[in-house]
Amino acid sequence: MKPWIGVYLSEPVAARLEVAAQRPGATKSAVIEAALAHFFKPDHDAIEETSVDRRLNAINWNLERLHQELRIVSEAVALQARFLLAVTPPLAAADQPAACTLGLARFDEFAAQVTRRVDLGTSLIKETIERVNSTDPAHLATQPVRQEGSTRSTHREPNGVAATVAGNKPQSPPVARGAAFEREPDATAEQMPGAILRPLLAPWRARGPQRSRAFSTDWLLVLRVFLPFVAAYYLSFLFRTINATIAAPLTNEFGLGADDLGLLTSIYFLTFAAAQIPIGVLVDRYGPGKIQSVVLMAAAAGAALFAVADNFWLLLLGRALIGLGASAALTAGLKAVVLWFPAEQVPLLNGLMIMLGSFGAVTATLPAEYLLASIGWRGLFELLAIVSVGCALAIFVLVPKGRWSLAKGTSLGLRIIYTDPRFWRLAPLSATCIGTAWALQGLWAAQWFSDVEGLDRSELLRNLFVMAIASSAGALVLGVAAQKLRRYGIGPRPLLGLVAVPFFVAQLAVILRVPLPSSVPWMIVAAGGAATVLSYAILADFFPKELAGRATAALNVFHIGCAFLVQYLVGFVIQYWTPQQGHYPEVAYQTAFAINLAVQLGAWFWFIIRVPLSAGRGSGAGSKGSL
Repeated sequence: MKPWIGVYLSEPVAARLEVAAQRPGATKSAVIEAALAHFFKPDHDAIEETSVDRRLNAINWNLERLHQELRIVSEAVALQARFLLAVTPPLAAADQPAACTLGLARFDEFAAQVTRRVDLGTSLIKETIERVNSTDPAHLATQPVRQEGSTRSTHREPNGVAATVAGNKPQSPPVARGAAFEREPDATAEQMPGAILRPLLAPWRARGPQRSRAFSTDWLLVLRVFLPFVAAYYLSFLFRTINATIAAPLTNEFGLGADDLGLLTSIYFLTFAAAQIPIGVLVDRYGPGKIQSVVLMAAAAGAALFAVADNFWLLLLGRALIGLGASAALTAGLKAVVLWFPAEQVPLLNGLMIMLGSFGAVTATLPAEYLLASIGWRGLFELLAIVSVGCALAIFVLVPKGRWSLAKGTSLGLRIIYTDPRFWRLAPLSATCIGTAWALQGLWAAQWFSDVEGLDRSELLRNLFVMAIASSAGALVLGVAAQKLRRYGIGPRPLLGLVAVPFFVAQLAVILRVPLPSSVPWMIVAAGGAATVLSYAILADFFPKELAGRATAALNVFHIGCAFLVQYLVGFVIQYWTPQQGHYPEVAYQTAFAINLAVQLGAWFWFIIRVPLSAGRGSGAGSKGSL
């Protein structure tokens, strides 16, 4: 007789037993007996032991992978915390509102990116961990994990921030990942940064085809972005300084006095300055290409009106339109450089842009004189109108669309710039020095050569030509110097304070008539106008690139406004002396220049009272000191 065994079954198992017992020739007892016999077979323990061992190995592998991932995450958090606490310089109280506002905008975009990745089913940390765990050099070199330029495409969202869409990537086999854990079971936290960086950087090691493609892309950007904006700035410089060459024909034809000539020339700076703030806002909002191409048409209209003017007021209106049309040239150009080129190239490209644009002043001397002899000043302005239209069309067609960085409706505004005490430390010195250089080179240097030096027209134009060359060379030298000196911890701010000193000495040499060739001090004065390279580099340290257009425009208001005041007030002071045989006396120019120099010296002392030596956001330096 078989022993009786009682078995307690759950309801689902009991239901399944009922179904099995309904088969022909089967009973509940027979089914249970067969199940127990199978369970207690001699080889069953070995089979079950193998299955349990396999599952335990899988659990152990998963735990090791989880441990590795946690170490990577903790090390990444530790590195970020150390950078924020030990490397990032503390913000001044005046900078904190702007930083908070910008941080909120960036956090909103961060949240949008996280939402987009969740919707797409991709994980950035998973991608990073897969790359860390992959140990196959061939895999790392040929199959980068979702990198831009390989299996990753980039598009622009409406707010102008780049978003990424991951492509398909062959996944690393689990065996490779498991091997990684077996090879480095004793990796410490100190070894993790190297372990992280090596696979992350491996796909980006330069190869011949990649360098060729990057080289081609850079030159394409130069042709489509850099050169069109350089052409616009070239025209702006040409319009700014052309009155020094055509002053004599205008004076003879319209009977202009020194005050009329000063007003006619300086009205360019007045409308230029008045347009700076709206231009900066529009450039940040709609992009530099669209705004520059539209505004430059006003310069074409002003040049055409200037060419047909038959009285002083039409000349004044045409010159005012030219100033309006040229007002976006530098702001839009510098904004384009910030948007389309790497940050480390910005100071040098700024210097190159100002240098090449300064050749407009070169063209306004001897080359313009040759054209005056053949087509007259009216024909010259007709030609400039045509060239302005062509330049506007080139910018509209060639410059890529939709690459601006500040979205519509942004809360970032001019208040951040104009409430920053660092801006008010910089603006007076930058405005008085650069505005003086522009005003003197644009008009009064020529009048000095004629009235005081007694030079004939050919010698006068030769000196203006040399001044224009000095201005162009100064832009290049200062741009390169600013970039090189950063490596030694010298930012553009102390460099600006030092550059101002020879600028003052040169003006003093002109006023005191130091026995030197007349072109020498005037070359230094003209080169001082290229200090905009340093001023804009300082702004790049003060403010984020989202505010590049507005910050440049905010400072340009002071540059151009000061140039207007200097150009007009010098003429106003000189007018108090009676001209002798059509020439104003030397003391008239000396008095006007000396008053202006005193104002510049006051701005320089204000600048050097306390100037931080750190290059701010751009350089990452954290120390402060005085000049």
